Amino acid sequence: MGQPSFQASNAIIYLTYGAFLLLGTGLAWRMRNQSKADFLAGNRSQKAFPLALNFIAAAMGSGILFSYPQLATLAGLQGVIVYAIASACPLLIFAALAPIIRRKCPEGFVLTEWTRQRYGVVTALYLGALTLLTLFLYMIAELSAIGQVITALTGLDGLPVVIVECIVTTIYTSLGGFKISFITDNIQGMMICCLILIATITIGVKTEIKPELVASSGLLDANLIGWQLVYILPVAVLTNDFFLANFWLRAFASKTDKDLWIGVSIAMVVILIVLTLVGCTGLIAVWSGAFPGDPPVEDGSVSFFLLLEQLPNWVVGIVIVMSVSLSTAAFDSLQSAMISSASNDIFRNRLNIWWIRGAVVLIIIPVVVLAIKAPSILQIYLISDLLSAATIPVLMLGLSDRFYWWRGFEVLVGGLGGILTVFIFGAIYYDSAQSGGELILLEQGLYTGDWGAFGAFVAAPVGGLIWGFIALGLRLAFQYTRSKLNRTRFDGLDPPTAAPSPEEYNPSRAEAESESRDEVTTTTTTTKITGKFF
Repeated sequence: MGQPSFQASNAIIYLTYGAFLLLGTGLAWRMRNQSKADFLAGNRSQKAFPLALNFIAAAMGSGILFSYPQLATLAGLQGVIVYAIASACPLLIFAALAPIIRRKCPEGFVLTEWTRQRYGVVTALYLGALTLLTLFLYMIAELSAIGQVITALTGLDGLPVVIVECIVTTIYTSLGGFKISFITDNIQGMMICCLILIATITIGVKTEIKPELVASSGLLDANLIGWQLVYILPVAVLTNDFFLANFWLRAFASKTDKDLWIGVSIAMVVILIVLTLVGCTGLIAVWSGAFPGDPPVEDGSVSFFLLLEQLPNWVVGIVIVMSVSLSTAAFDSLQSAMISSASNDIFRNRLNIWWIRGAVVLIIIPVVVLAIKAPSILQIYLISDLLSAATIPVLMLGLSDRFYWWRGFEVLVGGLGGILTVFIFGAIYYDSAQSGGELILLEQGLYTGDWGAFGAFVAAPVGGLIWGFIALGLRLAFQYTRSKLNRTRFDGLDPPTAAPSPEEYNPSRAEAESESRDEVTTTTTTTKITGKFF
């Protein structure tokens, strides 16, 4: 019972990585002549089932083995269900919005491309920076998670495993780009589903539940944390998904909107089931006596691994392979997404792709260093969640044609203002400016028992919208004053005009129409707006 031997653990880990390396490089070699566009994205190339497997593989990293069981030990069955639903259902937003954005921006493959077209360069760079920051934080969280998983399951030092994973995924994603990540995720997605099924059946058969612990644990009762999470988690996960370029790449890779809906729906159901099963291991660990155990263990994040100590070695071996597959699938998706996002968002695909690849390789060095020191995987996710909760609501207003007067200036001020609002709320709530600053980083996590984290996730989106509309008022006031002083027509609320197509464009006619125009024609096409605050 418990951990496999030193030799067996190393063999399982490194043979799994070796298999992925051979698979990835072999496929990359066959695609060595692909174009730069194919390297960065795969627009309209994938059917529903491969999309489903990709969303499954990209959405679940090895960190789920810590965060979901931990929540179960704190918020009980209510927390498990809320967390699973809040993690799985937001994927439907890609099926709903990707077709709309694809119609507005046919050549785009990430959200930033539409942002550039709708709001201008400054806002696009702002969103691009937040996207890259989010991917950076997720890479840290994933490497931190796999290192801790390997240590917990085998007793081995997690650092060599982290380094090997970085080398393996870097080699085949650098050679093959997005398509290699997509294909390997198909295989890894199928492996994950099969291995989780085996592990679930084994845990169910081999674990003995003690009825007296079920009654005394209180994990079947509703609780304050569980009710708070009903709001916090959907807001946090939904808005943060917008920053994950690996999801947008897969959404735009769908051949048709129907394929996208079917693929995302299948993935959502599978992810919901898997996350619920993983979360329930925390409940089982408590009810079987594995957690808190003797001596008592306070950190519920290790409950899953305490449970495995009661199971045969071969079950732990399966979980090791599953963990490596989960982590590799998630990490290669993040790497390929970072390459595509950096190339498109920052350099407009004008820089040689090898420079981008080299930069991503260099970024992995601080990722590994920070992953080793990361105190909490969940806290890393929460920092990213709060940033997205402040920015995404003000950004998405521009998706509606009714908000044609919404500009990039409002998005920037709103996003930054949302974070400022979190600080203001924290300083007032805790009566301390330092605590207000700490709330931005959510250093106390979600499970403090007070209303700090809940208030932060209310303050971020609400404050962002309030600051956005304040910025709108200031912009309109400035433009109105300027028009009066210059005795020109006030155009701050004019709809954007559609850029003429090359065959329709006539410079002399356009100039004449511009000079004589008294009314502005409303169109549903969004284009870059100049001279109107981004």
